[in-house]
Amino acid sequence: MWAGVFPAVTTKFTTDDRLDHAEMERCFSLQMDAGCDGIIVCGSLGEGPMLSHDEKIDVLKTAQKVADKKPVLLTVNEPGTREAASIARRAAKEGANGLMVVPSPIYHTNPEETVAALRAVAEAGDLPVMIYSNRLAYRVDVTVDLMEELASDKRFVAIKESSDDIRRSTEIINRLGDRYDLFTGVDNLAFEALSVGAIGWVAGLVTAFPRETVAIHQLMKQGRREEALKIYRWFRPLLDLDVSTYLVQNIKLAEVFAIQTNDRVRMPRQPLSGERRKAVEKTVKDALAARPELPAF
Repeated sequence: MWAGVFPAVTTKFTTDDRLDHAEMERCFSLQMDAGCDGIIVCGSLGEGPMLSHDEKIDVLKTAQKVADKKPVLLTVNEPGTREAASIARRAAKEGANGLMVVPSPIYHTNPEETVAALRAVAEAGDLPVMIYSNRLAYRVDVTVDLMEELASDKRFVAIKESSDDIRRSTEIINRLGDRYDLFTGVDNLAFEALSVGAIGWVAGLVTAFPRETVAIHQLMKQGRREEALKIYRWFRPLLDLDVSTYLVQNIKLAEVFAIQTNDRVRMPRQPLSGERRKAVEKTVKDALAARPELPAF
């Protein structure tokens, strides 16, 4: 059902901490113009837990304006299942094409609770669901066993695999074949995941470097591995910025230099400063200075 590059877009704020819809529309359009295949809003990179439900719906609507006929997914990352079901229903009412659902980021559910919560959200929204499996960030592991248990519900259509263990991708395919659309969710494992059968990439640094991200995916899809690997090796220091407690600030700072936007974040986050900011700036500027010419694909 879904495949390709789905940016987990950043949320843009004004100087007085309101949603900056004009800037989001501009930035989201860059993703579409580069050939991305969908948009995911209000995820971890989109500072979803810091947004009200009304704000999430507003961001969804802005993404829908620029996505044309490509899918727009709303991330469900509420602490409680009641609230998660509520936003799922609202997303469906507003025409979202699907949901990316995170197990509660506050309460670390056991396997039975995880399955029950995911089912409740799917039933409430009655939309296609991408299960977000990220045991490192959220301390809940949606294992292959749980994926198999959920497979009887056709609303669960995709997996964002972010366990940080590349072996998991092969385990999913060996156990479940093509039952789920398999996406990688770890930027600096993307080439490896695409090599072993992932058909999609929920990407972070794509927001600053959309054309390079799309090029890697398209070249891999066409079997042009060496050309993709050359770009990926250039990209790798940037992709490492995604795997960090400061991923939001890192990537927004990369956007400052690559697409000339701002790096405003919502508190308690604050923009990078001091030596950390200098280090990220150097990584981005070094990459821009050596930016590769992309092949036709």
